[in-house]
Amino acid sequence: MPPEPSQLLDSLGLETPPIGLYVAPDTAPFEPCVRPQATGHTCVFAFYKEWLRGRTLHLTWEVHGCDGAAPCLFGRHVRPTEDLVTFLVEEEGLKRSREAMTRWVERRRAQVPEHPNVLIGPLRPEQAAHLRSVTFFVDPDRLGALVVGANYDAEVDDPVVVTAPFGSGCSHLLGPAGEAPAAIIGATDSAMRRYLPPDVLAFTVNRAMFARLCALDRKSFLHKSFWTGLQAARGRA
Repeated sequence: MPPEPSQLLDSLGLETPPIGLYVAPDTAPFEPCVRPQATGHTCVFAFYKEWLRGRTLHLTWEVHGCDGAAPCLFGRHVRPTEDLVTFLVEEEGLKRSREAMTRWVERRRAQVPEHPNVLIGPLRPEQAAHLRSVTFFVDPDRLGALVVGANYDAEVDDPVVVTAPFGSGCSHLLGPAGEAPAAIIGATDSAMRRYLPPDVLAFTVNRAMFARLCALDRKSFLHKSFWTGLQAARGRA
């Protein structure tokens, strides 16, 4: 059985539902779905309010909404590297040098999906076999709690379990690479933040970290004075 997040969400006082990123052969189990227009540019995060309404964004290589989403979500390049580097460095000023940006573009994380459908939306426990990552949309208080939770079972010599990498908002939705429990602080990309409330960031976890967070019990910090005191200070107790 997939992890059940309801106790975690209740302990966090988080009403915004987490979303999953799935790669699946069939879209029927994910309906109702929404899709970008076949032409033009639409950011993945333009569908944030649709996710909150219980709808799933359906992307394919043929219709993926944004050229920036194509490399990370489908492992294919739409723009020549030189053109992309010129845009990111000379027009948007995201790195000091073309050389540094070129290396990042060449080495950035991407998935080559084994099925044609990338689906981003509400968690579907019955589709757990196709789940790639889970994203929580949180304010600073709950972001802090998730960072602590991600480290709850980590040993001092373990690899760092939470990172905040440079990259696009949609690339962060892939979550961390590898099988070890890990998380990414995302939604730091100014190009997509207009679609989120101003006090919200993303915390994206792989399957192993999702299970670890859902296993936090009443012995954890979520039921102790630091966290409960913060809730009282915020008027949420």
